[in-house]
Amino acid sequence: MADPFRAAGGIVTRDGALLVVHRPKYDDWSFAKGKLEDGETWEEGAVREVEEETGLQCEAGPLLGSTHYPFRTGTKEVRYFRMTCTGEARAQNEIDAVRWVTPTEARELLTYEDERALLDSL
Repeated sequence: MADPFRAAGGIVTRDGALLVVHRPKYDDWSFAKGKLEDGETWEEGAVREVEEETGLQCEAGPLLGSTHYPFRTGTKEVRYFRMTCTGEARAQNEIDAVRWVTPTEARELLTYEDERALLDSL
């Protein structure tokens, strides 16, 4: 079996709110995430991807959990870190909208059940 595709992202928190992003390509709401580059640690990839998608400069905190799902010819693993940040979020790259929401609103808005399950680790 092929090695899993590796990706990482952040559950960005600020004043009790969580940051979610919308990707028009998939018409989904999720936490900011993306694939790791060669030689990158999980934490480095998570921080870079959140910044690329939202413009936020974040610091990775504890690992909150991971998701696994079928992807291309194998499995994709995404590890999510709790993050704090500075700056104002703005949609960029593959993202067309960002929203600060309460955990309850996030549970309703997030497209994927495995990401909703991560809310329990907060």
